[in-house]
Amino acid sequence: MNFSIVVFPGSNCDEDMVYALREILGQKVNKVFHKETSLPQNTDCVIVPGGFSYGDYLRSGAIARFSPIMSAIQQHAQKGGLVWGICNGFQILTEAGLLEGVLLKNNHQKYSCKNIYLKPATKNTLLTQHLSLEKTYKIPIAHGDGRFYADGNTLKSLQDNEQILFYYADNQGIVNENTNPNGSLLNIAGICNKSKNVFGMMPHPERASDERSGNIDGKTLFLSFLGQ
Repeated sequence: MNFSIVVFPGSNCDEDMVYALREILGQKVNKVFHKETSLPQNTDCVIVPGGFSYGDYLRSGAIARFSPIMSAIQQHAQKGGLVWGICNGFQILTEAGLLEGVLLKNNHQKYSCKNIYLKPATKNTLLTQHLSLEKTYKIPIAHGDGRFYADGNTLKSLQDNEQILFYYADNQGIVNENTNPNGSLLNIAGICNKSKNVFGMMPHPERASDERSGNIDGKTLFLSFLGQ
């Protein structure tokens, strides 16, 4: 698969993503600066990585949403192309209207950087197709604005259309307020669009992909995405 990784002023997880995709998973990777107006022609999937685009001024992702490359990403998604936003990338995709809902400040008003556990909510998406609904996956989070919020009708639609990708859980798969690191409604850690070609999640699988880190649960997510 050919991946294009977008780099904004303030992106700091782009090289982590390049390393995970190219060195660990053997995929083809291009880096695309935010001022570009088009994507490489061979792009299968656009990755919008984590970091602090434009210093998170106004709201996280609110300025990056207007970068020139975003029009090309929206066109790519409208044509059925794959788009995957992680952490700040998830925030950018909600600001751009490519995903529903919004990411608000954590309910405890603190930045969280730690390992959490994800419980897959469905197998009917490319990202989760080969994951077990009976397992949890240990993936790091690193965010201050990760609290997923949407109105009641949107939440019901996300549930009815199997657009929820992951819930925050404990290592036993229990999903409740005690396993929620930021106050996200329904413990939501990731969602996709109705067409299931645009994905967003707050945790960082690229940071749990190298055996030397002692955790390769993130690699399992990438392998599922690649159909392996």
